[in-house]
Amino acid sequence: MIIDTLANLEFYKGLNEQLYKGLKFLKETDVAALPVGRYEIDGDTVFALVQAYETHLPEECRWEAHYTYTDIQYVVEGSERMGWKTLDGVVKTEDRPEDDVYFFESDGDHFVMHAGQFAVFAPQDAHRPGMAVDRQAPIKKIVVKVAM
Repeated sequence: MIIDTLANLEFYKGLNEQLYKGLKFLKETDVAALPVGRYEIDGDTVFALVQAYETHLPEECRWEAHYTYTDIQYVVEGSERMGWKTLDGVVKTEDRPEDDVYFFESDGDHFVMHAGQFAVFAPQDAHRPGMAVDRQAPIKKIVVKVAM
């Protein structure tokens, strides 16, 4: 897992070409103006999902992971609490391979993401997005999916 801001974009240039494409899209696009929906960056290899929703109570949020795609979760407006842990020791509760999402029961570490920050969750990372920080509030977020 990585937590950072787009000010450090060039650090990721040599790390992974597809990951860099996704981060570059976030940096070079007026993401605040994008309506909710899917945006192609490089076909099904790299694409962005613009989301706007109300953050949820922690008990409404589940641990999840993706085996095909790495997530870049970028907060455009608002703040959100997220969770992270490795897949070691988690208990799988649901498989949705057609959507590349797998759900788990687990405990893990939690942190707050603010506007302008991104988190990268690789296939070995369970994560728990969408949680309210202090109270439920609106958020705009972009999830860039990067095939690995």
